[in-house]
Amino acid sequence: MLKKTIQPQDYAPGSKLDVLPGKDPEVRITLKRVPVVEENGKMIPVCEPTLKGNELKYLKECVETNWISSTGRKIIAFEEAFAKKVGAKYGVSCTNGTTALHLALYVAGVVPGDEVILPTFTMIATPNVVTHLGATPVLVDADPYTYTMDVGKIEGKITKKTKAIVPVDIYGHPCDMDPILEIADKHGLAVIEDAAEAHGAEYRGRKIGSISDASTFSFYANKIITTGEGGMITTDSREFYEKARNIRDHAFSEDRHFWHKYVGFNYRMTNLQAAVGLAQVERFEELVGARIRNAALYNSLLNDIPGLRLPPEAEGVKNVFWMYGLMIEDEFGMSRDELRKQLADRGIETRTFFIPIHLQPVYHKLFSNESFPVAESLCARGLYLPSSSGLGENEIRYICGAIHDIREGARL
Repeated sequence: MLKKTIQPQDYAPGSKLDVLPGKDPEVRITLKRVPVVEENGKMIPVCEPTLKGNELKYLKECVETNWISSTGRKIIAFEEAFAKKVGAKYGVSCTNGTTALHLALYVAGVVPGDEVILPTFTMIATPNVVTHLGATPVLVDADPYTYTMDVGKIEGKITKKTKAIVPVDIYGHPCDMDPILEIADKHGLAVIEDAAEAHGAEYRGRKIGSISDASTFSFYANKIITTGEGGMITTDSREFYEKARNIRDHAFSEDRHFWHKYVGFNYRMTNLQAAVGLAQVERFEELVGARIRNAALYNSLLNDIPGLRLPPEAEGVKNVFWMYGLMIEDEFGMSRDELRKQLADRGIETRTFFIPIHLQPVYHKLFSNESFPVAESLCARGLYLPSSSGLGENEIRYICGAIHDIREGARL
């Protein structure tokens, strides 16, 4: 039986609801004063895939040879190619990023009654997989500069029930991994990194995907590398790889076909999805580099606008800017939601930052006595602009020009 979720009136008195974003504004498709949008015949979406390589060719090969399901050469090729790009020895493809994280935590030994430490500022899938395993998510506030989990607050959350830490690389910016690994080693905890948004990112010269006990990636359509839907676990542990690979596929035994020693899952990626992923990985540096170049152009065009806090990039870190996120401060002259509305009127789609887990109706009661002020500030003020790898320079200049015009209009 499903639990009854809370309603707005069920929240504790105070300002908690004040940080929640309003409804997404309707984006106008064509406006005479919007030449970029009118020229494209559509709005500028917040993100869309860039499919200009061998995707169609490889899909055709799968269809023509009848290898369309969860076996086929493209799957192995994609796993090996992606793992190599992120510096890991092994890759285990999955149906999506959520199942990849669920499988990784299962292999790491998370069982009912355990606790798993993760950030409150993340997408809902991160705590959900913990809940699905019968474990309890334990939340940590965000770092005010990087938006990732505040490392200084992790150790205070550890109890005898803690089994794992799940750092989440936010919007393409890696977590501060060395102190997290030190804490985990000290307390005998697994580190399963949620790198869904961080394809190609680096931390102190090491590639994200090769640092933790295991890392998980998403290949949803808005990710830098996409298979439409899909995910991957990467690891350097042969034991972890073999167990994850087996359990992903119903835990079939090598002894005989319909023979099962573990409770497994059907988290298999199809050869069709892997065909798209393999074509994407062939252009890995191009797709990642486009995100970084676009962010640099955004920075150069927006850095003189008072009241805009541009995306972070900590020392020693390579941020791949999966999404180009802004914080809208009071000095800008209007709220984040009002800015979104005016951008939508100009054919520009945006998204708000994540709503923290502790404010989600399904989790709020569990964390109603805790305080996470940084995450709430991010929720109240953050948005991200169109960020596709295929975004054109003219589109970025148009978007930034619109923000300048809107800000000037607010001052009048």
